[in-house]
Parts: sequence; C-alpha cells; structure tokens
Amino acid sequence: MNEVFTSAANQFRQKLPQFSRKVEVSRLYRKSLKLLASWAIDRDIFIDEADKIRARFDAGKDASDAKAIRLIKEAKDEIFKNTHPDPYCIPFMPGGSLFMRNPPIPLEVCFPDGNYPADAPKILFNPDMSICKEDTGKNAVGTVLVDFTKKNME
Repeated sequence: MNEVFTSAANQFRQKLPQFSRKVEVSRLYRKSLKLLASWAIDRDIFIDEADKIRARFDAGKDASDAKAIRLIKEAKDEIFKNTHPDPYCIPFMPGGSLFMRNPPIPLEVCFPDGNYPADAPKILFNPDMSICKEDTGKNAVGTVLVDFTKKNME
C-alpha cells in the first residue's frame, strides 16, 4: 500500500481501547480456553490442559507491575503462536456445519394471501440466526455479505 492510502485509512481506524490489567488477563484466559477447545479432541484432555492453563494464570496473579506486563506480552505471543489454522466455531454461525442449513421459511411463502395466524412470529432472522434489528445494523433484508474468513456477517 502506498503512503497516501495508509494515511487515509488511519483516519478511520478506531483507537484500541485501554483495558485494566484485570480485564486484559480475563480476556487472555478466555481466549486461551477457546484456543484450547480448537486443539483438544477429547473432553478429558481439555479439562487436564485447562487446569494447567489455570495454574499458570494463578501463578502470575500476585506479580509486580513490570512482571505482569511481561507475562501479558508473553501470553499474547504464545496465543498468537498456537492459533489454530481452522478454529472451532459454533455450528450455526458462518463457517459452521449447520450455517443456513434450515433457515426459517418466510411467512410470505407459507401464507401467500397475507393472512398470518395470530401466533406467527413477528421477528425476522439473519443468516447467522440472530434477530434482525435496524438499530444494530444487523438487518439482513436483501443481499447479505458473509465474510467466511472472519466468520461473521457484515
């Protein structure tokens, strides 16, 4: 990319949020367990490895500020190094095996005359089975872009 494009893109990038150390460590722990779920094939193996991860996090609980910063950096590097090439995703989300397998049939197809029963659902679903909401921007009416590399709907 050239310098002009990079400077224009930087104007629209959001500033990364600054989290407290407790929140950052909690996020690292959660991310490490999700990463472990991608690698572990058996529940017993997952539980044993999760206990080891918990022990490592507990060992650094009372660390000084400098040591805590170093441990957080090492944890981020280790998570990046051990990232799974095809991480586990929830089956009904984009990239999952159940994604759009049985989407709900539109009411217009079921009731072409427009006489909907009183107990018919009044909500619409997105392709990822979340509820369509105008205010959140997740409103899949018409064409929808599903990014399978990030496994989300845009």
